[in-house]
Amino acid sequence: MPETERVPGLPEKYGLTVLYEDNHLLVVEKPVNMPVQADISGDEDLCTRCRKYLKEEGNKPGDAYLGIVQRLDRPVGGVMTFAKTSKAAARLTAQFKTHAAGKRYVAIVCGRAESHDALKDYLLKDERTNMTAVVNADVPGAKQARLSYDTIGRDGDLSLVDVSLQTGRPHQIRVQMAHAGLPILGDQRYHPDAVAAAGAGLPFKRTQICLWSYALTLEHPTLGEKMTFFSVPKGEEWKRFSAQMQMLPAFSVCSGVYLDDTMAVCDKKAGVEVEEELLSELSTVFPEIYPVHRLDANTQGLVIFARTEEKRQELEEAFYRHEIEKIYHAVLAGCPEKKSGHLKDYAVKDPEEGTVRICGEKTPGAQRMELDYRILKEKAGCALAEINLLTGRTHQIRVQMAHAGYPVLGDDKYGNREQNKQYRSRTQQLLCKRMCVGEMLFESCKEVRLPEEVR
Repeated sequence: MPETERVPGLPEKYGLTVLYEDNHLLVVEKPVNMPVQADISGDEDLCTRCRKYLKEEGNKPGDAYLGIVQRLDRPVGGVMTFAKTSKAAARLTAQFKTHAAGKRYVAIVCGRAESHDALKDYLLKDERTNMTAVVNADVPGAKQARLSYDTIGRDGDLSLVDVSLQTGRPHQIRVQMAHAGLPILGDQRYHPDAVAAAGAGLPFKRTQICLWSYALTLEHPTLGEKMTFFSVPKGEEWKRFSAQMQMLPAFSVCSGVYLDDTMAVCDKKAGVEVEEELLSELSTVFPEIYPVHRLDANTQGLVIFARTEEKRQELEEAFYRHEIEKIYHAVLAGCPEKKSGHLKDYAVKDPEEGTVRICGEKTPGAQRMELDYRILKEKAGCALAEINLLTGRTHQIRVQMAHAGYPVLGDDKYGNREQNKQYRSRTQQLLCKRMCVGEMLFESCKEVRLPEEVR
C-alpha cells in the first residue's frame, strides 16, 4: 500500500516526524520527554499533536480517529505507531498483546555488559509512586519480565546494548538493566548514582536518558505483510557510537563497529552470507559499498567494506599481501596437548562439493595454509583457542583444526555431528574477533563460549 501523500510542511507544523502513513497506519518518531497521552503534568502530549495533524490533513469537521496500540515511557524517544481506523487498532493491539510485533531498543548502559545475556525477573509496579521494582515471584501482583540484549559497542565504562523485549512491562528495560548492575545512562529514576546524588543535593550531570526505540516490526493490519520502521537516536551522548547508530537499520544481519568516508567495519551475525544478505542490507544504508574479503556464512565477526573504489583496491591488495592481521576465537572439540603451536598444511578445494581437503604439497592445485594457535581456556572437554590466520584460504581454520584432531565445535561439515549434538552446539563456534589494518585495531563485541557440559 503506498504511503499517503502528505501536505508539504504539515507534519512539521505540528512538530511531527512522520516515518510512514497510509489509510490505516500513522508511524511517527516520538520526541523525548513528551507523554504519549495527556497526564497530570498538563504538558502537550503526542496523541494531541497527531490528532491535530490528522484533522487538518483530512480536512475533518470533527476530531480525527487515533487508536493507541503501544506506549513508550515519557523520557524515551523513537518509533511509535498509531492506528487510523478501529479495524487497524484491533489487529495491531492483538499483535502487541501476543508479542507478534517486534520492538527493538538501543541503550547506553553504565558498566561492561556481557556480549549477550537474557534477563528474567518479576516486576511489581507501585501505582502511587509510578515506580517499578524487581520482586520475588511469589509477591502478589508480580509479573514476569523477560528481555535479551546484545552488546554492540563499548566506550570506556559504557556499553551500547541492543535490547529485544519478550514482554511489555512498565519501565521494564530501565528496571531490569539497573537490577543487573547496568543502569541506563541519564536515567534519573532508576540509575542509583543519579538518584543518590539528587537526594543528597550533590552535583550530578543531568543527561537525557539514553534509551531509544529504534526499530518496530509488525504485520500490516490489512495487507498482512511484514513492515519494519526505523528511527536513529538523537542527542550528544549517542555520537560516541556513531558507527553503530548509522548501521542500526541493518540490525538483522550485523552491527556497526567503525565508519569513516572510505571504509566501514561491521560485526556480522552467524548464518549471513557476506555477498548476499550482508551486502544487500548495507547497500540500503550506504549508496556505495564494496566487500573486500570473505567470511564463511556460519562464521560470525568482523567484516571490512570499502566505501570508495580507491579504498577497495587498497584494501584488496592489503588482504592479498596478508598485511591485515586477523585474529579468530574458536571453541574446539577436544583439548590439544600443546597449548600453543603452528600448523602448516596444504589443501585443495573441490568446487563441486564446496569442500576443502588436506593433501600433499605437490598435489595439483594445492595451496599452503598456515596459522598459529594459543589455548585460552579449557572446560568440559573443549578448548577456547585464539587463532592468528597467516594465510587466507577457504574454510582454513575449520579444515586445519579438524585435521589436527580438534574440529571447531558446531561445524557439521568438517567436525563430528554426533559430538556437536552431545554438546548442544547448533551453530559453528568460530568468530573473527580482531582485525588490525595499519594502526587501526577493530574488535568484535561478540564472544564464543565454552559449553557447560556434555549431554
